[in-house]
Amino acid sequence: MLKNTKAQANSKRYIKDIGSKNGWSVFKIISDFVGGFEELDELGVSVTIFGSARTSEDDKYYKKAELLSQKLANRGLNVITGGGPGIMEAANKGAFSSDKVDSVGLNIELSSEQNLNAYTTKNKRFDYFFSRKVMLVKYSMAYVIFPGGYGTLDELFESLTLAQTGKILGTKVFIVGVEFYAPLLEFIKKSLLKESMITQEDLDMIVLTDDLDLVVSGVEESIYAQKKLLEEQGLCSTEYYQRIELFCDSGSCE
Repeated sequence: MLKNTKAQANSKRYIKDIGSKNGWSVFKIISDFVGGFEELDELGVSVTIFGSARTSEDDKYYKKAELLSQKLANRGLNVITGGGPGIMEAANKGAFSSDKVDSVGLNIELSSEQNLNAYTTKNKRFDYFFSRKVMLVKYSMAYVIFPGGYGTLDELFESLTLAQTGKILGTKVFIVGVEFYAPLLEFIKKSLLKESMITQEDLDMIVLTDDLDLVVSGVEESIYAQKKLLEEQGLCSTEYYQRIELFCDSGSCE
């Protein structure tokens, strides 16, 4: 028998999901998307920060995430996270300290780990990972990855895939944690790049650094690059462009 543990809670949730009718599941999926659109539709220029829910407050990466978020907020950039503890809490906390921006938490219903942290000005709970991930990416113009586990790696490669396939344009993926991620980058170079599974241009989308000021300046350069690209494509009338223009008019894009 299963003990009263995380495994048992996950099992109950799985049984509930597969036991529900497909029609009702559709309504839950729609609810996820509609709720996300309504909560975030008027959000200005934002950066999404990904990372582990298991990182403690005394961890160096927790402190770096909080400091980076403060720096981004001081530049007028909203911060979006998965809304949970760990790196997500640190990033929300850094943005929450500023009254200039929103600190957004997009939480997910799980049996453990994922209670909403106390540092959000906007938040939404999702039933499904895929709808939550759409919102984490859709309303952000830059992505920063801190150390994390399977979920963070999923979000890292999702961001890279969207950039590689042109679903998001002019965007780099910033990875904080040289010591943590160097082996992964070495694998990508020696296996994926060497075997022509990716190109050098694909690899160049990644910026691996521990320099938080470099991340901030790189994010701003990325946003400016997106603005120029949208102008070249004649997309100045879109809401996406208008958000960037408003941000740049504030002097943050120079």
